[in-house]
Amino acid sequence: MSRIGKKPVAIPAGVSITVNDRTLNVEGPKGKLTFTHRSEVSVEVDADGKEAVVSRADDSRPSREFHGLTRAILANMIVGVTQGYEKKLEIVGVGYLASVSGDTLQLRVGFANELHKKIPADLTVTCPDQTHVVVQGCDKQKVGQFAADVRSLRKPEPYKGKGVRYQGEHVKIKPGKSATK
Repeated sequence: MSRIGKKPVAIPAGVSITVNDRTLNVEGPKGKLTFTHRSEVSVEVDADGKEAVVSRADDSRPSREFHGLTRAILANMIVGVTQGYEKKLEIVGVGYLASVSGDTLQLRVGFANELHKKIPADLTVTCPDQTHVVVQGCDKQKVGQFAADVRSLRKPEPYKGKGVRYQGEHVKIKPGKSATK
Protein backbone atom coordinates (compact mmCIF):
# COMPACT_ATOMS: atom_id res chain seq x y z
CA MET A 1 0.00 0.00 0.00
CA SER A 2 1.26 3.44 -0.84
CA ARG A 3 2.38 5.28 2.28
CA ILE A 4 1.61 8.65 0.74
CA GLY A 5 -1.62 7.56 -0.95
CA LYS A 6 -3.29 6.02 2.10
CA LYS A 7 -2.78 9.12 4.25
CA PRO A 8 -5.97 11.23 4.33
CA VAL A 9 -5.76 14.86 3.19
CA ALA A 10 -6.98 17.37 5.79
CA ILE A 11 -9.29 20.06 4.46
CA PRO A 12 -8.86 23.36 6.34
CA ALA A 13 -11.70 25.78 7.06
CA GLY A 14 -12.56 28.02 4.12
CA VAL A 15 -11.72 25.36 1.51
CA SER A 16 -14.41 23.44 -0.35
CA ILE A 17 -13.83 20.35 -2.46
CA THR A 18 -16.39 18.98 -4.87
CA VAL A 19 -16.01 15.69 -6.75
CA ASN A 20 -17.95 15.32 -10.02
CA ASP A 21 -17.28 11.94 -11.63
CA ARG A 22 -13.44 12.15 -11.96
CA THR A 23 -13.08 15.94 -11.71
CA LEU A 24 -11.91 17.58 -8.49
CA ASN A 25 -12.76 21.24 -7.89
CA VAL A 26 -10.91 22.90 -5.01
CA GLU A 27 -11.94 26.42 -4.06
CA GLY A 28 -10.37 28.60 -1.37
CA PRO A 29 -9.43 32.17 -0.50
CA LYS A 30 -6.54 32.37 -3.05
CA GLY A 31 -8.41 30.92 -6.02
CA LYS A 32 -9.98 27.91 -7.67
CA LEU A 33 -8.23 24.84 -9.12
CA THR A 34 -9.51 21.89 -11.16
CA PHE A 35 -7.95 18.46 -11.68
CA THR A 36 -9.20 15.36 -13.50
CA HIS A 37 -7.75 12.22 -11.95
CA ARG A 38 -7.21 8.84 -13.60
CA SER A 39 -9.82 6.09 -13.56
CA GLU A 40 -7.53 3.75 -11.55
CA VAL A 41 -8.11 5.82 -8.39
CA SER A 42 -11.12 7.40 -6.69
CA VAL A 43 -11.46 10.35 -4.31
CA GLU A 44 -14.06 10.58 -1.55
CA VAL A 45 -14.70 13.54 0.73
CA ASP A 46 -16.16 12.62 4.13
CA ALA A 47 -19.62 13.83 5.18
CA ASP A 48 -18.48 16.74 7.39
CA GLY A 49 -15.92 17.95 4.78
CA LYS A 50 -12.87 17.72 7.06
CA GLU A 51 -10.76 15.27 5.04
CA ALA A 52 -10.48 13.60 1.65
CA VAL A 53 -9.34 10.02 1.05
CA VAL A 54 -7.80 8.68 -2.16
CA SER A 55 -8.26 4.96 -2.84
CA ARG A 56 -7.38 2.65 -5.70
CA ALA A 57 -9.31 -0.14 -7.38
CA ASP A 58 -6.64 -2.86 -7.45
CA ASP A 59 -2.93 -3.47 -6.85
CA SER A 60 -1.71 -3.21 -10.43
CA ARG A 61 1.38 -1.11 -11.01
CA PRO A 62 -0.39 1.87 -12.67
CA SER A 63 -2.97 1.95 -9.88
CA ARG A 64 -0.24 2.07 -7.24
CA GLU A 65 1.60 4.82 -9.15
CA PHE A 66 -1.46 7.03 -9.57
CA HIS A 67 -2.59 6.47 -5.98
CA GLY A 68 0.25 8.44 -4.40
CA LEU A 69 0.39 10.94 -7.27
CA THR A 70 -3.29 11.84 -7.01
CA ARG A 71 -3.05 12.28 -3.24
CA ALA A 72 0.03 14.53 -3.60
CA ILE A 73 -1.64 16.66 -6.29
CA LEU A 74 -4.76 17.05 -4.12
CA ALA A 75 -2.64 18.11 -1.12
CA ASN A 76 -0.74 20.63 -3.31
CA MET A 77 -4.03 22.05 -4.58
CA ILE A 78 -5.24 22.61 -1.01
CA VAL A 79 -1.97 24.35 -0.06
CA GLY A 80 -2.20 26.45 -3.24
CA VAL A 81 -5.71 27.79 -2.57
CA THR A 82 -4.92 28.55 1.09
CA GLN A 83 -1.30 29.80 1.12
CA GLY A 84 -0.25 29.97 -2.53
CA TYR A 85 3.13 29.21 -4.05
CA GLU A 86 6.07 31.48 -4.75
CA LYS A 87 9.35 31.21 -6.66
CA LYS A 88 12.04 33.88 -6.48
CA LEU A 89 14.55 34.47 -9.24
CA GLU A 90 17.63 36.66 -9.18
CA ILE A 91 19.49 38.13 -12.12
CA VAL A 92 23.28 38.32 -11.89
CA GLY A 93 25.40 40.30 -14.33
CA VAL A 94 26.48 43.83 -15.14
CA GLY A 95 23.66 45.59 -16.96
CA TYR A 96 21.27 42.66 -16.52
CA LEU A 97 17.81 43.74 -15.36
CA ALA A 98 14.13 42.83 -15.34
CA SER A 99 10.89 44.79 -15.29
CA VAL A 100 7.15 44.10 -15.59
CA SER A 101 5.13 46.07 -18.11
CA GLY A 102 1.43 45.16 -18.16
CA ASP A 103 1.24 41.40 -18.72
CA THR A 104 4.80 41.08 -20.05
CA LEU A 105 8.07 40.38 -18.23
CA GLN A 106 10.93 42.25 -19.90
CA LEU A 107 14.48 40.97 -19.44
CA ARG A 108 17.79 42.48 -20.47
CA VAL A 109 20.26 39.67 -20.02
CA GLY A 110 23.18 40.37 -22.33
CA PHE A 111 21.56 39.81 -25.72
CA ALA A 112 21.29 42.45 -28.45
CA ASN A 113 17.51 42.58 -27.96
CA GLU A 114 15.34 42.74 -24.87
CA LEU A 115 13.52 39.46 -24.15
CA HIS A 116 9.75 39.54 -23.57
CA LYS A 117 7.91 36.76 -21.74
CA LYS A 118 4.09 36.81 -21.58
CA ILE A 119 2.79 36.33 -18.03
CA PRO A 120 -0.08 33.80 -17.71
CA ALA A 121 -3.38 35.26 -16.46
CA ASP A 122 -3.48 33.25 -13.23
CA LEU A 123 0.05 34.16 -12.08
CA THR A 124 1.32 37.31 -10.38
CA VAL A 125 4.82 38.41 -11.36
CA THR A 126 6.51 41.34 -9.61
CA CYS A 127 9.96 42.88 -9.63
CA PRO A 128 10.83 44.30 -6.18
CA ASP A 129 14.01 45.69 -7.75
CA GLN A 130 15.71 45.37 -11.13
CA THR A 131 17.62 42.19 -10.27
CA HIS A 132 14.86 40.13 -8.62
CA VAL A 133 11.68 38.54 -9.99
CA VAL A 134 8.95 37.02 -7.79
CA VAL A 135 6.44 34.58 -9.34
CA GLN A 136 3.30 33.86 -7.27
CA GLY A 137 0.16 31.80 -7.87
CA CYS A 138 -2.06 29.08 -6.50
CA ASP A 139 -1.08 26.36 -9.01
CA LYS A 140 2.26 24.82 -8.03
CA GLN A 141 2.94 23.41 -11.49
CA LYS A 142 2.31 26.71 -13.33
CA VAL A 143 4.43 28.72 -10.88
CA GLY A 144 7.35 26.30 -11.23
CA GLN A 145 7.01 26.04 -15.00
CA PHE A 146 6.95 29.81 -15.55
CA ALA A 147 9.98 30.28 -13.27
CA ALA A 148 11.82 27.51 -15.15
CA ASP A 149 10.94 29.11 -18.51
CA VAL A 150 12.29 32.49 -17.36
CA ARG A 151 15.46 30.84 -16.04
CA SER A 152 15.96 28.97 -19.33
CA LEU A 153 16.13 32.27 -21.25
CA ARG A 154 19.62 32.83 -19.82
CA LYS A 155 20.91 30.05 -17.55
CA PRO A 156 23.82 30.89 -15.22
CA GLU A 157 27.08 30.34 -17.05
CA PRO A 158 29.88 28.47 -15.24
CA TYR A 159 32.76 30.97 -15.56
CA LYS A 160 31.37 34.21 -14.13
CA GLY A 161 27.96 33.02 -12.95
CA LYS A 162 26.05 35.57 -15.03
CA GLY A 163 22.42 34.79 -15.87
CA VAL A 164 19.04 34.10 -14.27
CA ARG A 165 18.99 31.75 -11.28
CA TYR A 166 16.69 30.74 -8.47
CA GLN A 167 17.28 32.67 -5.26
CA GLY A 168 19.71 30.69 -3.14
CA GLU A 169 20.81 28.47 -6.05
CA HIS A 170 24.52 27.64 -5.92
CA VAL A 171 26.35 27.91 -9.24
CA LYS A 172 29.69 26.11 -9.32
CA ILE A 173 32.23 28.46 -10.88
CA LYS A 174 34.92 26.82 -13.04
CA PRO A 175 38.46 28.18 -13.11
CA GLY A 176 39.34 29.87 -16.38
CA LYS A 177 42.18 28.82 -18.72
CA SER A 178 44.61 31.07 -16.85
CA ALA A 179 44.27 28.79 -13.79
CA THR A 180 46.20 25.98 -15.51
CA LYS A 181 49.47 27.95 -15.65
